[in-house]
Amino acid sequence: MILPIIGYGDPVLRKTGEVLTQEHPNLKETIANMYDTMYNACGVGLAAPQVGLAVRLFVIDTTPFSDDEELDDAEQKQLQGFKKTFINAKMIKEEGPEWTFNEGCLSIPDVREDVYRNPTITIEYCEEDFVMKTEVFDGLIARVIQHEYDHIEGILFTDKISSLKKRLIQRKLKNIIEGKTFQEYRMKFFGKKGR
Repeated sequence: MILPIIGYGDPVLRKTGEVLTQEHPNLKETIANMYDTMYNACGVGLAAPQVGLAVRLFVIDTTPFSDDEELDDAEQKQLQGFKKTFINAKMIKEEGPEWTFNEGCLSIPDVREDVYRNPTITIEYCEEDFVMKTEVFDGLIARVIQHEYDHIEGILFTDKISSLKKRLIQRKLKNIIEGKTFQEYRMKFFGKKGR
């Protein structure tokens, strides 16, 4: 089922996600709905707060990036079919010289900005089996994970841009809060009457 995506300004996007247990109601259905919602919106990642749930859960599928002809064959191959569910993720380490990439967010439509992040991460998480694992990721996969991980920590990519750039996008952010934006997917806006 495709869920509405929560727009910028909603307090749920600023909450730190709560730890999930295997007994969490309808967890498998929630995960399936998040993938459906992400694909419907042409996204590469979606975190639970973006569908109104303040829990430590996000999903990613980097396949759309594998078509980028600016990437070398090895990176395109790595991105193709990389689909993963992250439950109760904990960032262990972010390392390497920061690099910039133009990021966007389904909760902040029509806003894209360059964001600096470390290229390599070590993250602890579990998938639907609730078996904890620790893995190292790099490149665009690491970036997508970092972006979605920030969501479960109550952080948005706009928090990582300069104060000048924040001032330049203020009007767009206000319009999103008020629901004065157009996107191809269903959204809920915090400041819009009747939400």
